[in-house]
Amino acid sequence: MNQEALAKAVNVLNEGRFDAFVVSSPENFAYLAGFVVPSHHVLRWRHSMLVVTADGRVFAFTVDMEESTVKRRLPDVPVRSWREFADSSMVVLADYLTEIGLAEARLGIELDYLPARDLQRLEAALPAAHIACSGASFDRLRFIKTGAEIDLLRRLSRISDKGIHDAYASARIGGTEMDIAAALTRSVYEQGAQDYKFMIVATGERSQLPNVGPTLRKLETGDICRVEIFSIIDGYHAGVCRSASVGEPPDQAEEIWSVLSRATCSLIDLIRPGLSTSEVYSAYLKMVEPLNMPPIDFAGHGIGLHLHEHPYLAAQDKTVLEPGMILGIEPLIYNTGYGFGLQNKDMILVTEDGCELLSDYTNTERLIRIS
Repeated sequence: MNQEALAKAVNVLNEGRFDAFVVSSPENFAYLAGFVVPSHHVLRWRHSMLVVTADGRVFAFTVDMEESTVKRRLPDVPVRSWREFADSSMVVLADYLTEIGLAEARLGIELDYLPARDLQRLEAALPAAHIACSGASFDRLRFIKTGAEIDLLRRLSRISDKGIHDAYASARIGGTEMDIAAALTRSVYEQGAQDYKFMIVATGERSQLPNVGPTLRKLETGDICRVEIFSIIDGYHAGVCRSASVGEPPDQAEEIWSVLSRATCSLIDLIRPGLSTSEVYSAYLKMVEPLNMPPIDFAGHGIGLHLHEHPYLAAQDKTVLEPGMILGIEPLIYNTGYGFGLQNKDMILVTEDGCELLSDYTNTERLIRIS
């Protein structure tokens, strides 16, 4: 168990809104347990949950296929399993919660994760309980990273950054986007990543498309390339994006990149505790104003157990930055009007008096060149 995260969760419970958390999402399970149940995040019906009470007791609930893994990783936590092809998971969960003494409790569950069908079944099987959404509670819990989370995300940031560097270093004119993807995944695994998510390889005219994977498209002289990857260890993500040109870039690309690169540096100089996220976004709009091109509606976001977490550096988000927050900042313009898009994404840690660049392997002052 992540004892520091568990203590934070218990403190929230003692504020009085809930008697217990029934932690249902893969992200918050990993946050408290310290590991990912292997099939939890890919098979939504294979429920694995943690029950945390206001007095600090912890109980585990998991599908029979994952029972041995959960018991091995949580040897001191009582575990109840349900049979995937014989039981109703929610009926077994209701029986377990009743046995624990929570049949009439105020239960906080991530209703932004739990399928509506399963919520209906749980409410029917546990009619005296009061169930409400705990998603916002966990968003706030995960705002401020623990020391161990910071160390892990710093390592992951460098894995993602170096992985893209290695992929571009191996790329050649006439090679394909698939070749870039192969080199990228090889590098992140060689560096110790357990997994990756949401890899973007977009070259030439495809660099204008926000979220696309690699194809057999061949690199041509003058192409702009956008490559992004979220490397993963123990469920945590670090997302980095780098842009490159194949040979000499178009003149417009150099000019646009200089604005985006300066925006990255300016954001790093600007971000500090006490600023609101909306203030940062307002400043960012002024940084990219010389381009006279449409920016996206945010300049960055929290990151950790999800690709995107709160807070957002956006006009509508008024969160005040605090030390220990980790953000992805991403100056980008998808639609430049010249047939290509450009993006630079970095990981930063908000410190006591400013911020620290975590993805510090690659110098992004100039566009990377592929020969």
